[in-house]
Amino acid sequence: MIFFISMDDITFKRGNRSVSNKKYSKALILNPHSKEELLKLIFLLSIQQRTTNNEQRTTIFHWFLVSFKPMQQKAPWYYLVLLILAGEAVFILPFVLPRIFRPTVLDVLQLTNVELGFCFSVYGMVAIGSYLLGGPLADKYPPRKLMAIALWMTAAGGLLYAAFPSFEVLKILYGYWGFTTIFLFWAPMIKATRVWGGTSSQGKAFGLLDGGRGLTGFLFGLLGVFIFSIFISENVEKVSLIERQEAFKYVIYFAAAIISFIGILTWFFMKSGVDEKKILVEKITYSQIIIVLKLPAVQLLMVIILCAYVGYKITDIVSLYAEQVMLYNEIESAKVGTFLQFLRPTTGILLGLLVDRLRISGVLVLSFVACLLGGVLFASGLINPSAVVLFFLSVVIIAVGVYSARALYFAVMEEGKIPLVLTGTAVGLISVIGYMPDIFAGPAFGYFLDTYPGKLGHQYAFWMLTGFSLVGGTAAVIYYRLYGRGN
Repeated sequence: MIFFISMDDITFKRGNRSVSNKKYSKALILNPHSKEELLKLIFLLSIQQRTTNNEQRTTIFHWFLVSFKPMQQKAPWYYLVLLILAGEAVFILPFVLPRIFRPTVLDVLQLTNVELGFCFSVYGMVAIGSYLLGGPLADKYPPRKLMAIALWMTAAGGLLYAAFPSFEVLKILYGYWGFTTIFLFWAPMIKATRVWGGTSSQGKAFGLLDGGRGLTGFLFGLLGVFIFSIFISENVEKVSLIERQEAFKYVIYFAAAIISFIGILTWFFMKSGVDEKKILVEKITYSQIIIVLKLPAVQLLMVIILCAYVGYKITDIVSLYAEQVMLYNEIESAKVGTFLQFLRPTTGILLGLLVDRLRISGVLVLSFVACLLGGVLFASGLINPSAVVLFFLSVVIIAVGVYSARALYFAVMEEGKIPLVLTGTAVGLISVIGYMPDIFAGPAFGYFLDTYPGKLGHQYAFWMLTGFSLVGGTAAVIYYRLYGRGN
């Protein structure tokens, strides 16, 4: 049962003295999950008038009832499996392939790091508008249908990608993907995950989602590397550009086919078992959007996700670090990228199984500590070709921090009392700020790597990660103090 209440003023009387409680003067959203909380709500709604020194104070309530029952976990396990497959498949073409095959992508498309970064920026700029407009859409239409359409549209872009377009055309393609992967997909996926998690398993839901997505990416990475290696001779340094393009083309076609097939499964089989009318609204009003925007939990999550996402974006250059600093060849560096993908499911699944027994926001704080430590290790310059053990240890530390934060930052929405029925709207607003790194992180990393070739450019990139980890950790501590201690 979720109530939205806006208050002009609340005045309490203590003895002969009146006290105005200003911290409730704007808006309050209550989401009672127990009889005790419901009684508190009824008491609050029963306040009528207060009279102080012959001056009448009236508390005005505007509220509406959204749903009648606390959310329970009803969706079957195969629902989560399809959610996981779809959640990673939609990003294979624009992000997973460049992350695992970064040196190859730069080579076959004849790009510099800065140019690839600009492609990511175009994606990010289109995505920003898509987050904002697509969020409320997820509160109005069933998630499975929106997600399936997004998968099919994304796969269609793979046909152009396999033609190895020019830089100008590639920017348009990334703008197209910024629309297809976000407008109809992102907020519906997050909302569908909250539906599966119910009121008591949000950590499990989001941990298994991100861990499962990581496992999907890892398995596809292995398969992609296998397909690529079939068409590449053992002496990879002597393979011509045409041979590299031909081999990578098969990887792209295979990815597009998988994405399309998962879209079919999502449309027909990803049904939660929950009455969709109970998690949808007919109309999203401007006043509801403003109320959600003013929630402290929403504002803090904007900062938390912004900083955590910078960490996630830096995983795009780990395979390049392996090639340029550790002096690995293309196959070996791709294996490092695949190893990174393996750490994502390991982290997410372990968190999913354990974190609901803890305060999720407290674990989120620890994830930023790991990002900070890993950033300092890489930025310090201690890692070189002879420090193989330290290199892989630092990769593990950063991966655990980044993937933990990524798995948990939406899982804390329940702690922050963000209502399920407006999850799409909240996710849209949060994501506008939170995913800004899609615009600036790519060009920033590309600038460092191209302006300062070799180890120095990578150090600057990881110093950037360190700074954002410090800010994100601070915001996570504030979130924990507000919501994570049972407040």
